[in-house]
Amino acid sequence: MGGKLLKLGVLISGRGSNLQSIIDHIEAGKIPAKIEVVISDKKDAYGLERAKKHRIEALFIDPKAYPSREEFEKAVGDELEKRGVELICLAGFMRILSPYFVNRFKNRIINIHPALLPSFPGLHGQKQAVDHAVKIAGCTVHFVDEGVDSGPIIIQAAVPVFDDDDEDTLATRILKCEHKIYPMAIKLIAEGRVSIKGRKVTIKGTKKKEWEVFNPPLEL
Repeated sequence: MGGKLLKLGVLISGRGSNLQSIIDHIEAGKIPAKIEVVISDKKDAYGLERAKKHRIEALFIDPKAYPSREEFEKAVGDELEKRGVELICLAGFMRILSPYFVNRFKNRIINIHPALLPSFPGLHGQKQAVDHAVKIAGCTVHFVDEGVDSGPIIIQAAVPVFDDDDEDTLATRILKCEHKIYPMAIKLIAEGRVSIKGRKVTIKGTKKKEWEVFNPPLEL
């Protein structure tokens, strides 16, 4: 892949399935980016093993080793900056970032959430959707701000909610979309096509006929 590659840092806490999707898309030449480091706050996170299998630097940074959340986040931020990371991707990172960290990397942190924001922020978005008996659910890639899943929306995808769905079956259907739109959002940012003004994210060069490229149809 020619040209400048966007330097990524990925933060995880668990199995890292979205991390794997990002890795796969990069290795297939679909995203002009390189993952410089994967950092986990959990020592046994399987995502660290995924990174190592692809010869990506994998770090465990123990929050308990620091006297405060800010000191932990400072350590994480320092490791990212050491490697020249330009975009931070949260991929199942189960910690709410402080205003200190968000402002240190303002408009350089993105997250994937298993709901159609602004509906159902926070934990268990899939269960919230089932409990509210909505007919359409989905996932959202957004920039991270100081709130909980409240930052500017980059891209979304929708899935139907069936009458016999539970949290797990819906989560499985949503996850398939997550694996598509997270790499897509990173690609758009890496190509310099994404800009933010207030709450609105604009993607350069889009036309009406490209609508489904950036807003995929319902996934069954």
